[in-house]
Amino acid sequence: MKKQLLSGLVFTSALSTFNVFATNGYFTHGYGMTHKGMAGAGVALSEELMSGANNPATFSANGTQMSVGIELFAPERNYTAAKVDEYFPNALYLDATTKKSDNSLFAIPEFAIGHQLNERINIGLLVYGNGGMNTEYVAASAPQGTFYGGTTGVDLKQLFVSPTMSYQLNEQIRLGVSAIYVVQQFEAQGLANFAAFSQKPEALSNNGVDTSTGIGMQLGISHIINSSFSWGASYRSSVSMDEFDRYSGLFAEQGGFDLPSSIQLGTAWQFLPSHQVVFDWQKINYSEVKSIANPITNLMSAPLGAEAGAGFGWHDMSIYKLGYQWQRTEQQKIRFGASYTEQPIPSSDILFNILAPGVQEWHFTAGISHALSDAVEFNAMAFYSPSKNVTGANYLAPNQQLSISMEQSGLGVSLAWRI
Repeated sequence: MKKQLLSGLVFTSALSTFNVFATNGYFTHGYGMTHKGMAGAGVALSEELMSGANNPATFSANGTQMSVGIELFAPERNYTAAKVDEYFPNALYLDATTKKSDNSLFAIPEFAIGHQLNERINIGLLVYGNGGMNTEYVAASAPQGTFYGGTTGVDLKQLFVSPTMSYQLNEQIRLGVSAIYVVQQFEAQGLANFAAFSQKPEALSNNGVDTSTGIGMQLGISHIINSSFSWGASYRSSVSMDEFDRYSGLFAEQGGFDLPSSIQLGTAWQFLPSHQVVFDWQKINYSEVKSIANPITNLMSAPLGAEAGAGFGWHDMSIYKLGYQWQRTEQQKIRFGASYTEQPIPSSDILFNILAPGVQEWHFTAGISHALSDAVEFNAMAFYSPSKNVTGANYLAPNQQLSISMEQSGLGVSLAWRI
C-alpha cells in the first residue's frame, strides 16, 4: 500500500504543475468524475473514493482501492473596452478593443486511495485541485497591454491534500472528517501602472511565482432514511493561508489570500429501482476573504495591500445542483446534471475582474461509469457552461463601458481499481 501511495503522490505532484481553473467563482463545480457528471451534486451519495472530497462521510472503500483521474478544462475568456467620445484627465482608459485571453486548455488531476480498516472505519487520502484563476492577455508590443504594462494577467493554482476518515455510527448514519493541507501559487503581471494606488509598489506585479500554504478541515454526515431516500451535509472550514509576500502590495492584508468556508447540503431519491435523482445546495462564503470581497471603490480610501485595500468585489454564492443517474445495466450507469448560480461580480467591479472573470451561472453535464471487471471501473464526464457577459463602467474612467465574458467546456476520465 505504501508503494501505491507513493506512486500516486508522485503522479499528482507532477500534474499539479498544470494550471487549475474552476467554474463557480474559482471553486470547481464538483469533485470526482461521477459527481461532475451530475453537475457536482451527490453530497448524499457514495459513488467513488473521490466522493469524500464532496462529503467525507461518504468516503468508502471496498478493501483497498485507488483512483486516478484527469480533467481537460477549456475556458474562453474575453473583455471588451468600448470607444469613448471624450477623454478626461487623470483617468485610466483602456484601449477600445476586444481581447481574448491565451491559455485556453488546462489539465486538472485527481488522486485517491482508500482502505477499509474494519466494518465501521475507512481511511484514505485525497489529492485534487480545488480551483484557481488564470488569464494572459498578450501585449502586441512591450509598452502596451491591458493596463499599459505589457502582457497582463494572473495565475492562481490550488492543490488540496486531504487525509480522510469515515465512521459508520449505525446502520443509517455515517460521519466523516478530513484534514486539509492546501498549497497555492500565484503570479501577476502587467499591473505596474497601479503603483500609485499601492502601499508597496515593488510587491505589486511581475514578481514571479509565490507560494503559500495553510491547513483546514472538513466535516460531514450521511444519513440513509430508507431504501429510497438519503440526505447528507458537509462543511469545509475557511483556511488561513500564509501571505503572498511577493504580492503584498496587491492583495489586501499585506498579501492575504485565504480560502473561504463553504457548506453543501443534499438529498438523494431513488424513485424507481434503476433511477435516482439528487439535489444539492452549496454556499461559498467569498465575503470572508478581503482580497476577494473588498470592492474596487476602496481604491479611494485605502492603498492596495492594506487591510481595506481594493479586491475583486465578489459576493457570496449559492449554487443549486440537480443530478440524475440511471443504472442502465449491472455494469453501467448513465448520468446527467444541471446547476445554476448567480455570478458573484457586481457591474461596478468590472475593471479588476478583467483579470478573473468568474461569471459563470449555468452548467450542463453528462457522465458514464462502466465496470470493466469486478475490480476495475471506468468513469467519464463532460460539461458545458454557456457564455455569460457582465457589463459596467470603468471605475477609473467612468464614461467608458467594459464587458467581461467567459464560456467553458470540459472532459474528464478516471480509473478506479481494487488493489
